[in-house]
Amino acid sequence: MIHKIDPRRVYLSLLVVGLLLTAVQIWSFSRTYENPPVIEPTKWDSEQTYQLVERACYDCHSNETKWPWYAKVWPMSAKVEYDVVEGRQVLNFSEWSGPYTQAEIDAMAEAVGKEQMPLPYYVVLHPEARLSERERGDLTNGLIATMNGEGTVVIEP
Repeated sequence: MIHKIDPRRVYLSLLVVGLLLTAVQIWSFSRTYENPPVIEPTKWDSEQTYQLVERACYDCHSNETKWPWYAKVWPMSAKVEYDVVEGRQVLNFSEWSGPYTQAEIDAMAEAVGKEQMPLPYYVVLHPEARLSERERGDLTNGLIATMNGEGTVVIEP
């Protein structure tokens, strides 16, 4: 036996789904993001290291995140917020607690060296975060020196 689909039910279902998606977007777009204060600025080994980190890492690994417009559009808003929260938990340059252990330094150097950081999809949306091989090497070496407690350059937010 073939069941006939009631078009009114289909339209009503689509209307309900549309209203729910609209409500989620309105809630998401009305949301404002506030960065926590910078507690302990990092002592960088050089101005160059700071500039590379600020360009490629700061949006997820500091309390100075520049929230893009798509951070207010669901489902991207959930992904952006998740990445920033996770990034700050792993390493936060605004709440410096170094020097770090050798295992932490090695993990960071490996992530940058193997192009795991910055995240590949982040670089697609933020081409300025793309690092050349030389910049990647400079960033790795500068972060190793900084994370070993060799930094003396403080950049105030």
